[in-house]
Amino acid sequence: MAESELLFDREGALAIVTLNRPQALNALTWAMYDSLIEVCERVDNDPEIRVMILQGAGGKAFAAGTDISQFQNFTGADDGIAYERRLEAATGRLEAVAKPTIAAIEGYAVGAGAALAIVCDLRYGGASAKIGIPVARTLGNCLSIANYARLLDLLGPSRTKELIYRARLCDAESAEAVGLLNEVVPDGEVFDHAKKVALEISAHAPITLEVTKAAIGRIQAQRRAIDDRDLIGRAYGSEDFRQGVSSFLNRRKPVFKGD
Repeated sequence: MAESELLFDREGALAIVTLNRPQALNALTWAMYDSLIEVCERVDNDPEIRVMILQGAGGKAFAAGTDISQFQNFTGADDGIAYERRLEAATGRLEAVAKPTIAAIEGYAVGAGAALAIVCDLRYGGASAKIGIPVARTLGNCLSIANYARLLDLLGPSRTKELIYRARLCDAESAEAVGLLNEVVPDGEVFDHAKKVALEISAHAPITLEVTKAAIGRIQAQRRAIDDRDLIGRAYGSEDFRQGVSSFLNRRKPVFKGD
């Protein structure tokens, strides 16, 4: 990975992490996932850092998911299971950062980009924000149990099913209404608002914040220790998934057959 694809900056007690592939709507490469894990370790190991902000470069997207070109070499279920484990290593590590995390979202937060936003403690979006996981109409794959559980925590069963079944991208207003965003602010002001909130939080008792986050995390973790390899393998091992990847890369509508 070019070092510039993921940027790390410090502003006093704040860590600012930027997904920096604006030419690809910040679509995530394998190396970016690995680097995000390293950044989370860095944040946790620095006692001077109180809050972490995650944003996307360019103003058009937080992250448009995983770079789909990386799926071209997938040949079956095992590749899908390995991918979901790799994604979970990054999303799980971001979720486990002991300090408060804030996602500043302008434009698209889609697929794995939505997953990264969802595991942040707080999410602030611009009017242009669009959030969703539209795999039912794009790739024909699925989520891990952990990511389904995260959506259930935020949305409840009915709204989670609607989000996935209808392959919706929620606009900013809808995302705020259902809990995907904490607040909507004008485009161009999202990072400044996130920074303002981060500075407010950074002045509060760090042990209280850490213990609160850890307690909530323990409660949520009880629902995620479920073996999902059969489910992931069925989706990623399907002909529909291969059709979805090919159609996405060739800009045509996939025809899913349930095979």
